Amino acid sequence: MSSTQAEPTPAALPVDGFRTFVQVLANTAVANVTTSFLWFALTFWAYAETRNVIVAGAVAASYMLFVSLFSMFFGTLVDRFRKKAVMVWATLVALIVFALDAALFFAVGEAAIIDLGRPWFWIFAVVLLAGAVVEQLRGIALSTTVTLLVPDERRANANGLVGTVQGVGMIVTSVFSGLSVGFLGMGWTLIIGICALALTLVHLLVLRIPERRVVAAEQVTRWVDVRGGWLAVRAVPGLLALVLFTTLNNLFGGVAMTVMDPYGIELFGVQGWGIWFAVMSTGFIVGGAIVAARGLGKNPIRTMLLLSAAIGIAGALSTIREHGWVYIVGVWVFMAMIPAVEAAEQTVIQRVVPYEKQGRVFGFANTFEAAAAPVTALLIAPLAELWIIPSLRTEQGLRLWAPLLGTGNNRGIALILLLAGIACALLAAIAMRTPQYRLLSYRYAAAGEQASIDHDGDPTTASTRSRSAGRGEDRS
Repeated sequence: MSSTQAEPTPAALPVDGFRTFVQVLANTAVANVTTSFLWFALTFWAYAETRNVIVAGAVAASYMLFVSLFSMFFGTLVDRFRKKAVMVWATLVALIVFALDAALFFAVGEAAIIDLGRPWFWIFAVVLLAGAVVEQLRGIALSTTVTLLVPDERRANANGLVGTVQGVGMIVTSVFSGLSVGFLGMGWTLIIGICALALTLVHLLVLRIPERRVVAAEQVTRWVDVRGGWLAVRAVPGLLALVLFTTLNNLFGGVAMTVMDPYGIELFGVQGWGIWFAVMSTGFIVGGAIVAARGLGKNPIRTMLLLSAAIGIAGALSTIREHGWVYIVGVWVFMAMIPAVEAAEQTVIQRVVPYEKQGRVFGFANTFEAAAAPVTALLIAPLAELWIIPSLRTEQGLRLWAPLLGTGNNRGIALILLLAGIACALLAAIAMRTPQYRLLSYRYAAAGEQASIDHDGDPTTASTRSRSAGRGEDRS
């Protein structure tokens, strides 16, 4: 049977489905830690060697741009093939890409790689980020395994657990990236990352996911099924608005990822920033643990938008004065709210979208959400490096902004985060007043009621019925 042909859906979720999900989550977490370790290391190493915000912004923006370009393709793969097969191939391809990039690094030499006047740095960076992006395919597959293995009433908790694990991974990543680059250099960092990813692949090969067949609603003929993803999103009124709501965070995130590492490195140094970033990343653990324990409330969309506004405010205030403790507290609060925002989107999609189309919907969402960050990053990085930061380092600039931002060498970054955070909070407040917000909230509640009626453990039953509701077949 071809990978695109449908077979009858199993009548019930696996008895040990949640336990299997935890094993898949742990394996995915280690793989993501490894790729993030290399990506963080690249960002730290590039800025530490060049002290150029444009370079740091370009590296971060390139990563998100790659995610945006390939997410729809990744989503189609997830719907077309078994989830474990997708995960294995993603890990194998990432491992091969990292190995090739390491070979380039040692063949050319570190001194030539970091010379921005030559093409080697950009080749090295693009190849490394390509490997990290391929590993993101596993994130889409993981989101669909929640529907496959976890009952509807526990999916918000499962998504919160994902946030907790991401927080732990962020701590490990930031600490070891900073220390590895600072003490061992980029060469040994590459070797460590490749070895860790190889061990992850071995564990994944022996991991069993009880997925007997590929479930597909229709023949998937395209490798990049943009039309299928679009139709699946449009089939649920208000779902497109959810994607736009989530994009609010990414607009601010694009600004933050451009200036956060340079600001932290200026305050604490490379090794110090890696350690303090790990401390701040405990916010992910706390935020994810709260969602895992308490869920997201009756209306995850409302939770998402309220927290989006709070994220903007926290980011705006994190650099209001150039003190390390202010930055640490602000970023910690910022990170503590991110797991709930991400879990809210996943929980809504897992309930209202048919299981057999969720890969393409997650891919479609990632395409637009990831695109927002590089747009703002590529816009902000040159403005920050060439205009805003130099302007606020002049005597006139310091005098003008000192009453609001205080004094210090990095007041330009503080101004950027302040304006971006205020804009994020205002956009979230406006989104809560839209009819699309009310419509999607109603659809989510209606799908939950239907899922309770149809509670038989089948991961596609409730979503199939919600698809009928999403087409507007109610007569209200």
